[in-house]
Amino acid sequence: MTQYVHMAVYDTLADWEVGYATAHINGADWQREPGRYEIRTVGETLAPVRTKGGMAITPDLALDGLRVEDSAMLLLPGADTWLTGGNAAFAKQARRFLDAGVPVAAICGATGGLAAEGLLDDRRHTSNAPEFVQAFGSKGADLYCDVPAVTDRGLTTASGTKPVDFAREVLAVLDLYTPEVLASWYKLYGLGDPAGYFELVGEAA
Repeated sequence: MTQYVHMAVYDTLADWEVGYATAHINGADWQREPGRYEIRTVGETLAPVRTKGGMAITPDLALDGLRVEDSAMLLLPGADTWLTGGNAAFAKQARRFLDAGVPVAAICGATGGLAAEGLLDDRRHTSNAPEFVQAFGSKGADLYCDVPAVTDRGLTTASGTKPVDFAREVLAVLDLYTPEVLASWYKLYGLGDPAGYFELVGEAA
């Protein structure tokens, strides 16, 4: 049965931060169970939003129709709107997901929104810089990890400059690939090593 990975969409969404994750969740190449997951977009309303890259997205559903039990994960991209206190409803939804044991993955500006919601106070996390999440009220300074991406107790966080590392964490949490395939995937997309491609082709043969 197909499970939904719900991705939040809002104006100024940073397209590049989630592209590796969404493309490979929806794509069938090298997956353990092709078709196991499908991306569904969630807006505060059903009104179209426009990304930072200028693309219009009409949400598949509105936030008030999102049920935790229908989701395998909530993805929160960065956006300029996080910086001005926007998208707080999605941060509150992230708390509901985590309380229910459903994973959440946030990158760049979205980590600030989660800091404001208090979700980084007691979890290992990362972001664009420790000062970034502290500016949003994070009380978890001792838990900040100076790494591209990290997952702790169901919450994945990442720097906005590390979309491939973010995707690797997301794909691992979803158990989309075997560890060997994921290592080859990262070798290709994260390290730019063509050997990763040939390893992946060999896995698919």
